[in-house]
Amino acid sequence: MVRDFGITEKGEKTNLYELKNANGMTVCVTDYGAAVVSVYVPGQDGRVRDVVLGYDCARDYEAGGQSLGATVGRVANRIGGAQFTLNSQTYTLVQNDNGNNLHSGPDVYNHRLWDVKEADERHIVLHLFSPDGDQGYPGSLDITVTYSLDEGNGLRIHYEAEAEADTIVNMTNHSYFNLNGHDSGDVLEQELWLGADAYTRADEESIPTGEIVDVAGTPMDFRARKPVGRDIQADYEALNYAGGYDHNWVLNEGGFRKVGGFSCEESGIGMDIYTDMPGIQVYSGNFLDRERGKEGALYGKHQGICFETQYFPDAVNKDNFVSPIVRGKEKAVSDTSYVFSF
Repeated sequence: MVRDFGITEKGEKTNLYELKNANGMTVCVTDYGAAVVSVYVPGQDGRVRDVVLGYDCARDYEAGGQSLGATVGRVANRIGGAQFTLNSQTYTLVQNDNGNNLHSGPDVYNHRLWDVKEADERHIVLHLFSPDGDQGYPGSLDITVTYSLDEGNGLRIHYEAEAEADTIVNMTNHSYFNLNGHDSGDVLEQELWLGADAYTRADEESIPTGEIVDVAGTPMDFRARKPVGRDIQADYEALNYAGGYDHNWVLNEGGFRKVGGFSCEESGIGMDIYTDMPGIQVYSGNFLDRERGKEGALYGKHQGICFETQYFPDAVNKDNFVSPIVRGKEKAVSDTSYVFSF
C-alpha cells in the first residue's frame, strides 16, 4: 500500500510505503530520506504499538534535526577534524559538530528524495546516486537500500553502495526505538544487552582516541541484560562527556550474528539486533528536547534509543580500526536486522 506523504519545500511529491506480514506487524517507510517512519508491533496485552519515533509528513522530516528513522551516509557518525587522507590526498568536509563532521552533514542523505525501484507488501528498494565530490567525498556512489519484513518478524536493512573510485562508506539507520510506544515516555526501564566486551574511548567531542577499553566493571557493560537507565547517571568519563550513552561498542565475533537485544516488560515486546558490522553506536536520545513528532507527541530526553550498526567512528583516521575504505569498482555491502518478539 502506498500513501501520499506530502510535498517538500522544493515541490517534490513524497510517498509512504507499507510493509506487512501475517503476524500483525506493519512497517512504514518513506522515499524522503529512505526513512523508517513507523513500526507497528502487537504487544502481549493485544494493543498494537508504534515502536519508533517519527514525524507525520515529509515537511516535518525536512525541518527535523534529530535524524529520526534516517538512512545515514555517505559516512555515518563522526570524522575528527572534518578531514581525512586517502591515497595521499587530504579531503576536507564541512565542520558541523564542534569542528568535526557528523553524519556527513549538513547536506545529508536523509534530506533527499530517493528513487523507489521496487515495492510490495514485503520489501522496498530505494536508490540514490551520490556524485563525485558530494559532501566532500571522492568518487561517485551508486546506492541501494532495501527494507524487507519477513514472517519471522524481522525488519532487515540491506545496503549496497558501488564506488566509481576509491572512497569511504559507512552507512547506517538512525531509528529511535521505544518498545512501549513512541509516545510513552522514556526508555530507561527498558532492558538492553550487548555482545560486546569493549568500547572505543572518545574525547569530549565524541571523537575516538584509538583506545579500546574493556567494559568489565564499568557502566558500559551490557553483557548481562540490564535497564538502560541503571547506570546512565554514573560518574564515569564516557557518560559525563556524552550526557548519557552515545558510544561505539566493539562487537564480539564476526559475520552476520546476533549482537544485542532490547526488551520492554510493560508491552511484552522484545527486539534482537543482528548485523555483520564491527561496531554499534548506542545513543540514548540525550539531546531530544521537546521534538514534535507523530500524532502530536513531544519527544524528550531518553524517549528513544538508537542502535546504529557501523564501522567505528573516525575509522578512516585510525590505523587500528577496521577500515571503511571502498576501492573503485567495488561494492560496500552490509546487513542489519531488527527481529521482534511479542
